[in-house]
Formats: sequence, C-alpha cells, structure tokens
Amino acid sequence: MCGIVGVYAPHDPSLMDPELLQRMTAKLAHRGPDDRSMLRQPGLSLGFCRLSIVDPDGGAQPIRNEDGSIVMVCNGEIYNHRELRRRLLEKGHRFRAQVDVEVLVHLYEEYGPEFLKQLNGQFAIALYDSVRRRLLLARDPVGIAPLFYSQCQDSFLFSSEIKALLEHPLVDRKVDLTGLDQVLTFPGPVSPQTLFAGIRSLPPGAYVLLGEESSQPRTYWDLDYPVQSDLQPAPPDLEELDARLRQAVAYRLQADVEVGSYLSGGLDSSLIAALIREIDHSTGRKERRHTFSIGFADENLDERSFQEQVARQVGSQHHTRVFTPQQVYERLRQAVLHAEAPLKESYNTCSLALSALVRDHRLKVVLTGEGADELFGGYVGYRLDLQRRNGGFEDHGLEAELERDLRGRMWGDSSFFYEKDYVAFRDVKTALYSSALAQEMTAFDSCLRPLVDHDKLRGRHPLHQRSYVDFKLRLADHLLADHGDRVSYAHSVEARYPFLDPMVIDWVRKTSPIWLVHQGREKYPLRQLASRYLSPEIAGREKFGFVAQSCAELLREDIEWINDLLSYENIKRAGYFNPDTIERLKARYRKDGFSVNATFDTDLLMIVLSFEICRESFGLPAV
Repeated sequence: MCGIVGVYAPHDPSLMDPELLQRMTAKLAHRGPDDRSMLRQPGLSLGFCRLSIVDPDGGAQPIRNEDGSIVMVCNGEIYNHRELRRRLLEKGHRFRAQVDVEVLVHLYEEYGPEFLKQLNGQFAIALYDSVRRRLLLARDPVGIAPLFYSQCQDSFLFSSEIKALLEHPLVDRKVDLTGLDQVLTFPGPVSPQTLFAGIRSLPPGAYVLLGEESSQPRTYWDLDYPVQSDLQPAPPDLEELDARLRQAVAYRLQADVEVGSYLSGGLDSSLIAALIREIDHSTGRKERRHTFSIGFADENLDERSFQEQVARQVGSQHHTRVFTPQQVYERLRQAVLHAEAPLKESYNTCSLALSALVRDHRLKVVLTGEGADELFGGYVGYRLDLQRRNGGFEDHGLEAELERDLRGRMWGDSSFFYEKDYVAFRDVKTALYSSALAQEMTAFDSCLRPLVDHDKLRGRHPLHQRSYVDFKLRLADHLLADHGDRVSYAHSVEARYPFLDPMVIDWVRKTSPIWLVHQGREKYPLRQLASRYLSPEIAGREKFGFVAQSCAELLREDIEWINDLLSYENIKRAGYFNPDTIERLKARYRKDGFSVNATFDTDLLMIVLSFEICRESFGLPAV
C-alpha cells in the first residue's frame, strides 16, 4: 500500500499549483518511501508515494487503461487480482504490468462503480474517467485504508492522511467539536467525522462520484446480519471456517517481498501464525517467517512467555521489544501526530514500537489478528449483553427512562446497551468541558447526531447488534486507523487482516450467534479451530487486553512537558476544557493506588493530554 493525494478543480486551473502538490505529497513520504510521482492534467492533479510490495519494478502509478482515458492511483492491495485478471484477459483487456491494482482500471471500464463489489482487498482508490469527466473516490468495505477529503471553494481535495490536506492554504485549521465529542464518548471518531472542521473521512464501504449532480457518499457494502427470526441454530461448520480462513491468510501472503506476522500471545494472532506455518508447509516453503511482539517490563502486562511458546511451535524467527513507561511518553507525541486525533489509551505508542521493530528487520508487510473480536464476540460486552437480556431486570426510574429514550434515538432500539449509560456520561462531559462549551453542548453532542444505520440493528440478535456497532464505532476509525494504519505506516509497514476477509465475514454472518459466545466462552468457533493447530493453553486462553500505562502512571513520572500541557494556565488559555475539573482529575490520578481499568473506564486525562498534543502539533486555535 501507499499514500495518495489529489486536487480536483475542473473549473479553476489556478488551484493546481505544482509546488503545492509536491508539498502535500511529501507529507505522505512515510507511507511510501520507495517511489514518488505526480500527474497534472486539466482539472486534476495527483500525487503518489509508493511502498513497493507487488511487482516492484513494473507497478509504478498512476496507472492508465489501454487508451489512456482512465487514470488511477490506489493505496491498497487487491488479493483476488489473479482471478480478476484472468476474466479481464478473456474479455480482451491488455495489461502492462503484473501489479495487482492494474485490474481496477479495466474493471471500471467493464462495470463502472459496481466493480467495487467484486474486490477482495484493502484499498482507497482515486480514479478519473476523462470521457465522462468524473472522479471516483472509494474506500474498502471495512475501512482498512483511509481516505480523507475537503471541499474548498471550487476544488475537492483528498488524501490518505489529514496532514497532507492541511498543507493546502484553503483548508482551515479548526477543531470540529463533534469530532472531539465522539472521541470522548465512543472508542474514537466515527466516519465521516474527524477532529478537523471541514475535513471528512469517506466511510468504509462507500464511494463518491465527482462531476455528477450529487457528490454525497454512496454505500456499496455494509455489514448486514440476518434478522433474528431467520437465524438457524445449526452448529458452526468448522471445516468451512478453516478453508475460508486458510484462503484469507494465503491471499495475504501474496507479495514480492518478505511477509511476517504480529504475535501477541493471544488466540487470534497465534492462530494466524499457525495457519501461515501450515500454508508454508503445504507449498514447500523452507524459510522461517519472522514474528514480532511487544513485551512489558511490568509483569502484570507482559505476555512474553505465551508469545515465545507460539513462536517455538510455528518455528519463526521471533523478535521482541520490551516496553517501559519511559518509552510511552517518549513516543506519545509521535503517536498523536500520526493518529491525527486524540487518543483514549497510550498503547498506540507500543504499536509504533512494534512497526519500528518490523522495519528494523527490513520487512514491509505483516499479518495481524485484528478484527476477530468484533466478528466472533471477543469482548466481555458480548457476554454481558446476553446476561443482561436473560436477567430480565428493567429499571423504571426517571434516569433509566431518559437513557432508554436516548438509546432509541442513537440505535433505533431502546434496549440496546453499548459501553455506558450516555445520559449519565453527559454529566461527566458537562463537567469536563469549559463553561463556554458546556453551555452549547447540544450543538455538538455526538449522541444527538446520526451514527449508524438503524435498519442494520432493527430486529437483530443482541450479539449481532453489538458486532455491527463495534464495526462502525470501534474498528474502522480506531483499531484500523490510529491503532492500525497510522502506526504501521509511520514506519512504512503494511498491516494485513485475514479475519476481515469477506469470505470470513460471510461465514460469521451465516453462523448462529449462540455458537459465537457459547457456554460462557467468547469466540467459541475460533477456539475449536485453534485447538487443531495450537496447544490447549493458547487455544483456550482468556482474552488478555493489549494495554499500556494510563495517564495516571505518566503523571506520576512528573514529566515537564506533560505537566505544561495539563497545567491550569494552558487548559484555561485553550478554552476547551474546565481547568478546575482537570485539576481535580490530576489530584485523583496522582493518588497512590489509583488506576484506570482499560476495559470499563475512560481515561479522561489521556484524552485531554492527547488533544492538547493535537492542538500543538497541528496548530489548532483556542476556542
């Protein structure tokens, strides 16, 4: 994958400044250090930074069709490109190289925007059709590849990262308060919202056609579980899951460079590593793969014994970087700069160190177990949902009635509980925001804005409801973004996600949720499958959350720059948060024995601290 940037201004050629395009493209150099190119033609400028993985010698971009009428840049990988290429060759299309993304221009010729439904991959595409005079921007179904855009005067700007857009003089540097409120309220920002006013994120599974009457995003894919009345209780077909997951892993091992994998010591990444070994064995590969892990000096967080056990079993060359609290605050600014949003936890700093470890060993591609929890019911909330519904208890107090009313507006189902009581949390936010913002909170309260498609929740099983909301609120713009794409590409590393393959997602959709969380165990089918390849200790291991030090530990380190950012004077001068509330939180965090439970608590000071780092890093103004 790579980095793309573009300016579409069909009515104002003066907006196509080549030096400006160079500066915007240079902001993405970390995403693609192997090659850089630019294209300028009437109404359109494109910039591209390449990380060479497939067809390193022949896969330069932009890519054109046979007659040059279609031009495209793509940040992504198309895993089923060989099958697609064969079909296109049979239809008479001619290819210039072996790079996977070349199939896209020819698929578009045949099917128009509908070609997106044929792709198995992770991608952000910018494709210009000079005959129809329209620009297509598209993002993969689950949101692995990012794509941001801004409409300014008569131009439409787009890029793989926000920092490139901020180079353009027409883009204002201003905080979007709803974006900030989303980070406070939910796992992270929710597309199309970002922290930056006037900059939007193209939602997963969506595309935009510019040059037509409407430039609003259109959905071509969404996670759609069957209604509860259509569910079948048949036991899960483990043979089919095995075959689909093997194919998903095999697809993601396609590369003209070495491919490794992350290894946390937990079920998901261990199963991926074991399947890689099985595939290598079946294809006759003799070379040992590389696996990469983070260890912690704090034994309460450390999983090295499990990581090393799996590495021995799969026969990998294993590499570990041990993390200390000092490394958290040393990398925190960098983590926020790449996230382009406030953070709720410090573990992004660990992920940064992990991708740096990959790059230190000269690898560009790793497979990861991310995505299994959201599909297979891997969080404690899935089990608690079932207990809550089976308990039959319902509070009839006024606050409970207000909460049910708010949930009905947020989710279209007043009985669906997600993470917290949002009416009660509104009081927390009111106390946390400055008095000026608290008075106008209704204008930007993220609970009062559309978040998800209610039709995809209505009538669904509780586990499917939570999975859908996790996909929309936790996975795409948090785990695949600030904890995925942004920290891996900070060191020019591409992460690939076998559990998010459409074949695997389709298997989960057709499997009764009673088997996903079964007999009180999360991810029951994965555990059963893993028992074929891994020791019982790993296959049956309880989930161990990937966490690092909270803001409480950072405050106890008494670091000058952190103290300055959280000082009464700085908080008051910025005007976003209440300095008196921040002082009370700081006193509480510094008490002996205080800790933040990463599973159930919101690290409010980490959000405030990382927001202030954002303001400083991107030159965002005070209120």
